[in-house]
Amino acid sequence: MPVRPLTFPPLLDAATYQWDWPAPPFAWRHQPAPANDVAQPCRIESQKGTVVEGEMLSFEPAGRRLILRMRADAPVVSVPFVRFLRLTLTTPLLPVKRAAGDPVERVPAAAQEREYTLHSNGAAAPLIGRTAGHVEATEGMYLFAPVGEESSLQRVFVPRSSYLRCEFGPSAAEVAARLWIDSPCELLAAIELQQRKPVRPLGESLLALGLVTRVQLDRALARQPDEMPLGESLVAAGVIVRADLQTAIAHKMGYPLVDLSRFPVDAVAASKLPKRFALSYRAIPLMVDKGRMIVAVDKPSRAVMLEAIHAFAELKVVPVLAPKVQILLALERMSSNVWSHNVTERQAFFDTTV
Repeated sequence: MPVRPLTFPPLLDAATYQWDWPAPPFAWRHQPAPANDVAQPCRIESQKGTVVEGEMLSFEPAGRRLILRMRADAPVVSVPFVRFLRLTLTTPLLPVKRAAGDPVERVPAAAQEREYTLHSNGAAAPLIGRTAGHVEATEGMYLFAPVGEESSLQRVFVPRSSYLRCEFGPSAAEVAARLWIDSPCELLAAIELQQRKPVRPLGESLLALGLVTRVQLDRALARQPDEMPLGESLVAAGVIVRADLQTAIAHKMGYPLVDLSRFPVDAVAASKLPKRFALSYRAIPLMVDKGRMIVAVDKPSRAVMLEAIHAFAELKVVPVLAPKVQILLALERMSSNVWSHNVTERQAFFDTTV
């Protein structure tokens, strides 16, 4: 029987490699971007300060150049990256299409949008703008500018040759988080003041929670229909979800807000609540004080359910607020220490999202 020669699978031809523009580095569902070899309207800012509109025919990061024409009947030119400061693809990425009547899936601006400053190599003024996330590669910086009232993103590229260093400011959520409670003493003081604090405007609570930006809030207030409350109009516009609104209403009523990424959770107190209840109610006992169990939840109604649990029979449950995402992350961390002795069912933490 003849021996068949040994064969190897064909190697990937480098010419068939299809480069794709980086996607925004956060969860936001959008329609597919055009392929790299599809003509796309663009704007280029040159080293001399001029702005040129045209069509990008191809973007070649390996060759450090882009292929461009000023108009459909103009000649095609090759522009090295070193010849321009910033490239903007002016046709934005659009969110996924949703059913009629559903709100637009907006870019999470409060959590992601921030100012950027790229300091140039020469005496030129730094490049500034706002971006929702960034991706830095060897060829340069990819940025994503929210447009259309945060309903879409423009893709921006700054070549490596155009900047020496970059700086990014805080997002609205990060600014808010700096003011959240992170120590037991501060939390106890806030609980004592809770009954005496005046009810704050809902917009102030939304900002304090980092759920909206100042621009989003001012825009909503200017457009707020007479027959619709502010919170409902923000939900209808897709700026926040209803769970966010419930948290903001609780904060508006004076419930203290805790930063679980910095607060020293008492492991003994946390262990009093069985893991299955912590996951079901999305609750984290923080500390015991004078017969009170202080519990972090994302809405106070969850704490009311905890009062029926036997472990809390002789303790008064005092709810305080924490953002849902922080509670979920803290529950995941606690599974490896507070409840490490409990090796029964491994529940999915992010299933508890109601």
